[in-house]
Amino acid sequence: MQMNNIKVLLLKEAHEFVVGLPEGSKKKVLNIIRLVKRGYRDPKFFKKLQGTEIWEFRAEYESNAYRLLAFWDKEKRSLVVATHGFAKKDQKTPKKEIKKAEQIRQEYMNIK
Repeated sequence: MQMNNIKVLLLKEAHEFVVGLPEGSKKKVLNIIRLVKRGYRDPKFFKKLQGTEIWEFRAEYESNAYRLLAFWDKEKRSLVVATHGFAKKDQKTPKKEIKKAEQIRQEYMNIK
């Protein structure tokens, strides 16, 4: 499914994660964010995590897997908010990372 004009907001921790990546990895992550902004929603790059409201940007570079967790702002249908990122070491996304993203999502919704 493709939608146009999607905005992606990187919260502070997500921004710091991306900025701190090695140059090649950073370019890869930013390219995937650009694809999503253009409406490209291939699960290889941007996927909803089952049983949650959390999505993940998925990037791989030189045998390293990077993830940015995010959620959709339901009031602004074209806004994705990235909460934080991490280097993925296992097959599954760690539950503690999902829980952290869900807590940030809840705080964000409460502030609105």
